[in-house]
Amino acid sequence: MLKRGELRRLNILEGSVSSGKTWISLVLWALWVACGPEDAGYIMVAKTITSLRRNVLMLLESLVGARNFTVSLTQKEARLFGRLVFLEGASDARAENKIRGMTLRGAYCDEITLFSEDFFNMLLSRLRVEGAKLIGTTNPDNPNHWLMENYLKRADKLDLLTVNFTIDDNTFLPREYVKNLKKEFSGMFYERFILGKWVLADGLVYGMFKPEYVSEEVPRILEYYVGIDYGQSNATVFLLAGLGEDERLYIIDEYYHNGKKEQSPKSPYAYANDFIEWVRGNDVSRLGCIYYDPSALGFRAQLAELGVGGLKAANNDVLCGIQIISAMFDKGLIRISPRCKHFVDEIYGYAWDTKSAKVGKDKPCKENDHVMDAFRYLVMGKFSYWKNRLGS
Repeated sequence: MLKRGELRRLNILEGSVSSGKTWISLVLWALWVACGPEDAGYIMVAKTITSLRRNVLMLLESLVGARNFTVSLTQKEARLFGRLVFLEGASDARAENKIRGMTLRGAYCDEITLFSEDFFNMLLSRLRVEGAKLIGTTNPDNPNHWLMENYLKRADKLDLLTVNFTIDDNTFLPREYVKNLKKEFSGMFYERFILGKWVLADGLVYGMFKPEYVSEEVPRILEYYVGIDYGQSNATVFLLAGLGEDERLYIIDEYYHNGKKEQSPKSPYAYANDFIEWVRGNDVSRLGCIYYDPSALGFRAQLAELGVGGLKAANNDVLCGIQIISAMFDKGLIRISPRCKHFVDEIYGYAWDTKSAKVGKDKPCKENDHVMDAFRYLVMGKFSYWKNRLGS
């Protein structure tokens, strides 16, 4: 634990999820603010005000009590031991304009790697009161991320204290919870979010995929649902999936058409009719939701006009989707029909973008990824179910 007087100008607690770093950082923050002058400037920041409330503000209230901490989200202000604390989100590059001109004694930052570098630099320039400090947290990210390159690697040259945590450092967590959490991560995500390591997203995205996951055997299906990735200049993909009675996900059939490559472009109306005929051809009963590319609003309208129901905009959180699919493959919860030839072809070539990795960003290559996008849409549509299934 930190000793008296050991805090620096920058203090960053980094490491695995549920490791206790947020709890410790808030104790430090509360003590720092309580011991400071009442007329000094303080700010608490997360990617969004919503995530700030969910991840930080509620926990801080439970730590110090409602008498000592009050919040007004509409005014984006709080009172901590009587001190005024501004609340802000750092969701995009324009966020830096929100803090220009401020003079601050203290800043609390939740998940710094989600901030833009411009915002973080502006925030540091606002800490211009003598003895001003920043206290922040983050999970590990790409080792080329600006926070690692420009700050954590240079801790010995800066007035910066960094403390690393792993999930096993938090001895207050129930053993069963830790056991289940470790099941929910695989590959790169396990190393980052469980072991607390800054590792590169490299090679194949689904390197844990095995040839034996391609199987003709399909048990009784409890519910069918569909993922759609729509494209006019790119491929359009429909994937039919089913939840088996063995609680596995079965990718049963695919529709794939690339009008540009095949020199036979189709209209949205033609694709919508193809969809209807494709579903009928599979003789699907108990069809649940149809998760479509959230940007394909025109195609969604065309499907609805032809009487297709159950349409839902897909959750397009790419990294979250890849994370849960990786864990599902790792636990053998996915099977793919040999009929899905484009699926199998794509998954063996679906790789991380090395150019993006070099500048600290985790992105899959945006080539030949349309089946993988449709796949991610239908998995994320049942996110809560699969997350619970991984923990069982």
